Amino acid sequence: MSASTYLAYDYPLLSVFWSMLWFFLWIMWFVLLFRVVVDIFRDDAMSGWAKAGWLVFTIVLPFLGVFVYVIARGKHMGRREVAQARSQQQAFDSYIRETAKGGGSSADELAKLSEIRAKGDITDAEFARAKELVLSGHGSGTSADVTATSRR
Repeated sequence: MSASTYLAYDYPLLSVFWSMLWFFLWIMWFVLLFRVVVDIFRDDAMSGWAKAGWLVFTIVLPFLGVFVYVIARGKHMGRREVAQARSQQQAFDSYIRETAKGGGSSADELAKLSEIRAKGDITDAEFARAKELVLSGHGSGTSADVTATSRR
């Protein structure tokens, strides 16, 4: 066999360091490239033609396109990211508030209960138990709660 075999001691420590450095720089380059592409689409102030131009520029000449984009528009990249994070947090907070609020106020729940009783779906005793639950704040007073309460 004339092919030489490379063992671990044939690859010096400094070469390992340089290989790892180039690997991490390569990964960071792709992270920067994807952040620029995402920022191009995220920017609402830019027109569609401008977005297409920047996208073509970053695809055709990636190194030059990304560096020019970061120099020209990089100042506002962080602001747009923070604005999007804040809007997502506000949407999440409003969703949590709406979910935690439940069916509405106790007056609305009592009105629903009296409609259910007027239809004849629950008896007066079940209505009284559900009314106590709504007024004490332990239940929503819906028909599911009423039937669960009446079966106890």
